[in-house]
Amino acid sequence: MRAVLYASVIALVCSLIGTPVAVKLFARRGYGQEIREDGPQSHQVKRGTPTMGGTVIVLSTLIAYFVTKGLTGKWPTSSALLVLFLMTGLGMVGFLDDFIKIYKQRSLGLRTKAKLIGQSVVAIAFAILVLHFPNSMGYTPASDHVSFLYDIGWLSLGPVLFVVFSYVLISGWSNAVNLTDGADGLATGASVMAFAAYVVIGVWQYGQSCGSAPSRGCYEVRDPLDLAIVAASLMGACFGFLWWNASPAKIYMGDTGSLALGGAFAGLSICSRTEVLAVIIGGLFLIEMFSVVIQVGSYKLRGGKRVFKMAPLHHHFELLDWPEVNVVIRFWIIAGLCVALGLGVFYGGFAATK
Repeated sequence: MRAVLYASVIALVCSLIGTPVAVKLFARRGYGQEIREDGPQSHQVKRGTPTMGGTVIVLSTLIAYFVTKGLTGKWPTSSALLVLFLMTGLGMVGFLDDFIKIYKQRSLGLRTKAKLIGQSVVAIAFAILVLHFPNSMGYTPASDHVSFLYDIGWLSLGPVLFVVFSYVLISGWSNAVNLTDGADGLATGASVMAFAAYVVIGVWQYGQSCGSAPSRGCYEVRDPLDLAIVAASLMGACFGFLWWNASPAKIYMGDTGSLALGGAFAGLSICSRTEVLAVIIGGLFLIEMFSVVIQVGSYKLRGGKRVFKMAPLHHHFELLDWPEVNVVIRFWIIAGLCVALGLGVFYGGFAATK
């Protein structure tokens, strides 16, 4: 259990120290944020603020995880390595997107097709690999069932449909976090809470693992404690980054961070076998994503009529003259409520099996 604490503290320190270094480095090289011309006018003052801060989050997470494994003398597990692979791979796609935005001096980076191909290659490779590497109990990092609190026994997808299902999840969550990342500290703070939930879930599953203590209601998850260590590393890295990303932000995570965090969240849900539960835990991200879907659908189907003043949803409230800080804090409250509800459902489901 100490490993979880080590990982969170190491990631926090790396991120707290590394972020201001990145601010100076990126500012010196002119790696500044481009702002949408059609966005809230109050955001125009943010033009030029260093971006690609997600590199600090990704590197801090990787350092924290591997240093923790060295300190505890434990080998990395397949589940953790695959989640880290997914995070890093999507982070690299986001890095290319951010770099092109800076180089071309525009608010759009990679072309849609190129970005989709990059995300697809990483997501499909992850989805294929998580069905391999069984341990001594025969558990692989993921199963081909759809899972809520446990695998839903009658809802087996088979390998091919599982890959499709995983791709949809990974693409959906990475883009949902990306859309949420539009106000100072919003996506970072919400991510801290979401990953904290997976720390709790991983530790609880480890304590009630079928591999160590078979009982009614135990969890058939391959590496729950190592997944908790990954989640703790992500939580600590986001926490440290938030110190510099809170309003007024000194740096933005960019697509480098948002795609990586969304991918990591999806990967944790798949490997902990809680894909459906993640819908509750990550409720704020889904609200933001569906606000865009509703806005675009309304515009196309109703002859240009919009439901919101602007999407994603946080921009709608900004255009209603809510101060950005108020929007962020209130959305954090929503994120916290979603996490609390998700953990309540998780524990309630376990208690119901006893």
